[in-house]
Amino acid sequence: QVQLIESGGEWVRPGDSLKLSCAASERTFGVYAVGWFRQAPGKEREFVAAISRWGGTTPFADSVKGRFGISRDYQNTVWLEMNSLEPEDTAVYYCAASPSENGGLNSYEYDYWGQGTQVTVSS
Repeated sequence: QVQLIESGGEWVRPGDSLKLSCAASERTFGVYAVGWFRQAPGKEREFVAAISRWGGTTPFADSVKGRFGISRDYQNTVWLEMNSLEPEDTAVYYCAASPSENGGLNSYEYDYWGQGTQVTVSS
């Protein structure tokens, strides 16, 4: 059982940057692909980005393409770097681990989930 803990979420102004962290309880975290999802109030959870076991990335969601980046250290941490934040980025952000090589775009492809971290973008 992999336990995931997200951190780094906070209130920021439009145009600011944030870097979210996803820390895993296992040293074998590197065998998992990891995805970031988000859920805004009243909306369904949506895919944001994913990184494979080997550090390759799947296409980012169109809404964050060119603004967000994803990386990992192969120990137990994955980061989501968010730049040029917009009010539409306000959501709870979740990281999730998948036993597959690349993860995927869908929630059902991930077996383990964190509790989420709140990101609020407003002026």
